[in-house]
Amino acid sequence: MKKLFLMAILCIAGSTSMNAQGIDFGVKAGANFAKLDGEGFEGDNLTSFHVGALLEVNVFENFSVQPEVMYSSQGTKVEGAGDFKLDYISVPVLAKFYLISDKLSLEAGPQFSFLVNDSAPSVETQFETKSFDFAAVGGLAFDVTNNIFLQARYVAGLTDTSKEAKVTNQVIQLSVGLKF
Repeated sequence: MKKLFLMAILCIAGSTSMNAQGIDFGVKAGANFAKLDGEGFEGDNLTSFHVGALLEVNVFENFSVQPEVMYSSQGTKVEGAGDFKLDYISVPVLAKFYLISDKLSLEAGPQFSFLVNDSAPSVETQFETKSFDFAAVGGLAFDVTNNIFLQARYVAGLTDTSKEAKVTNQVIQLSVGLKF
């Protein structure tokens, strides 16, 4: 956690000089509409949140690479049992293709998530979670101004979240952010 905090401070301190080199630092937050999906697992959407930081590195005129670090609360609602909540530190690494220069971009790439907290209601079957989740991310971003942006993404889990069942994370993320 100290390393993450130190990295964030260094990014903020250097963001002014980086901006001239085609590197933008930003922060974002938003809503998660998450669900666990799999064989024999019936769940409903759980509304939660995400918050994080990002670096957008301009590689070519209409192409950037954007690594992020986020705290993301996910899970699912199970009728009659309660909420399964899975909290992750997520690290998406996205390729951004600008469809409209400096305005509208298509984002896609892998996401590496590390479980930091899980809570499950008391149910008859045990639900033991895995500590790592790998996912594919795709979405759109719109730069409202040079500093304010909106994002919509779909995160499709590719690995099982449980040791006992074939269940994956499925998340829709809506974000608003600020670039410095």
